[in-house]
Amino acid sequence: MPDADIDPARAGLSRPLAFAAVAAVLGASAWLGRRNAPDPSHPGIRRWYKRLDKPAYTPPDAAFGAVWPVLETGLGIGGYRLLRQPASDGRNIAVGLWLLNTAMIGGWTELFFRRKALGASAAASAAMIATGAGYVAAAGRVDRPAAALAVPFVAWLGFATLLAERIRERNAA
Repeated sequence: MPDADIDPARAGLSRPLAFAAVAAVLGASAWLGRRNAPDPSHPGIRRWYKRLDKPAYTPPDAAFGAVWPVLETGLGIGGYRLLRQPASDGRNIAVGLWLLNTAMIGGWTELFFRRKALGASAAASAAMIATGAGYVAAAGRVDRPAAALAVPFVAWLGFATLLAERIRERNAA
């Protein structure tokens, strides 16, 4: 039975709607990332990526395939938790930053792999550290578990930004 003191207009999304929203957002980001993946289904992108001069600490391709599903699962659960919270300015800011970060994940793959814009992708990666940290801070004011689930994402972005910048430096034309 709904609580009579809760304004339905300020209630969070229902479980099915929150799940559908998260699935749609992460699905769109995954589609864009998959469209740009340096795997056998994209031989031109794969050849270009393999030829880049990368630092010795570049993880093997399999590591990226293992890390990103874990990070995106954390973001997905965090987004779901936030969408289930009652509407408020704080919740809306956190959801907005969640949306921005999930969009930037797919956008980064477009810059780096498809457009081969190494400088722009390194700058975008650095910007994602700021937006990711902003998301963690905003989510922490609304739902601490949602914020905690995004901390590994921000940590990975720190490493990814260092890697993207070193690749840019080593492959400057």
